[in-house]
Amino acid sequence: MSAIIEDLVTENVEQAFDLQQVIAALSQDFESTAIKRDLAGGHAKHERDLIRQSGLLNLGIPKEFGGHGASWSEIYQAVRKIAEVDSALAHIYAFHNLQLSTIQLYGNKDQFEKHSRETITKQLFWGNALNPNDKRTLASKFDDGYKIHGPKSYCSGSVGSDRLIFSAWHEPSQSLLIGVIPSDKAGVTIKGDWDSFGQKQTDSGTVLFDQVQVKNDEILVHPGRVLSNDSTVRSLIAQHILSNLYTGIAQGALNRGAEYIRTNSRPYINSGVVKATEDPFIQNRFGKLQVKVKAAQIVADDAAKRIDQALYFGSELTAEARGLTAITVAESKAISHEAAIEVSNQIFELMGASSTSSKFGLDRFWRNARVHTLHDPIDYKLRDIGIYALTGKFPAPTSYS
Repeated sequence: MSAIIEDLVTENVEQAFDLQQVIAALSQDFESTAIKRDLAGGHAKHERDLIRQSGLLNLGIPKEFGGHGASWSEIYQAVRKIAEVDSALAHIYAFHNLQLSTIQLYGNKDQFEKHSRETITKQLFWGNALNPNDKRTLASKFDDGYKIHGPKSYCSGSVGSDRLIFSAWHEPSQSLLIGVIPSDKAGVTIKGDWDSFGQKQTDSGTVLFDQVQVKNDEILVHPGRVLSNDSTVRSLIAQHILSNLYTGIAQGALNRGAEYIRTNSRPYINSGVVKATEDPFIQNRFGKLQVKVKAAQIVADDAAKRIDQALYFGSELTAEARGLTAITVAESKAISHEAAIEVSNQIFELMGASSTSSKFGLDRFWRNARVHTLHDPIDYKLRDIGIYALTGKFPAPTSYS
């Protein structure tokens, strides 16, 4: 444990949990090794252990179960701040919270309480193997449960996890089974085979299921079950994780760009100024990028509030309220997507050629943004927004809307 985190843990044991202080300490630690770890890739075990020790794994767990009881607005703020320095670790942490929320929305109260309390007592880190588009993982009826067999791709946070939320395709009913299992359950193999040029430490390996036996009490969604309106908010929570990651990346690129311009950039020979920060063209361009980031932050906060409201209404959530939340989340996704790509790219034009040196590691913001914004096509989000603007029709609830 780093000295910074060790002091923080001691302080938080003696006093009330201070989220802002925890995030600031973790971000400082993560940033100090971000460039080196980005080059190395692989599994960031040390950094994940710091998250465990910080108390953040309990952030979204209700107070009645022993957690901190934070809203998703607060969780998103934490994710965004971490993403400013390391969007891969922010991704892993966000998906930990998503899995717990999945149990709350898809499972029953006993399942949620059991897994919440166990997460606190054992400091469990949750990983994701719920990829509904990958139907190679099959579920077949067996005794008092099912057998799960086949591979599952894009399993964020699976490497180094303690528990997994997974999905499997049930051919007879042409529907999904969704369940909870220990990551080390017999028949489960987690491969660290993620090799993208960005988001290198998201532990998004392939999970292989070899006739894994799953009992009924491990199942959150049985095949053929139609999800209630409020349960479908889960997909909006997941989508908005991405928006906050993008927004964090954009802010991080802007922060590092400003720092570089202040300390390293030289004014252009024909600018007539002494410092690069005095160049009117740099000032103008930087201002435009700042506006993009600010817009992304404001819309992201609005969408987070709508998600919190939707969760508050629970079973009383109306289709209209759910639809408006989906539209706001889509707007946030579109704006943050554009901000992350444009800021992380255009900032180099303001910093100058020397900023591309690998020692600065400034390209990681663009690489992370480029990889992550391909999660699902932004054109379909824009289409949903356009359809609503033209006809008032809300997007149908899916795994992505």
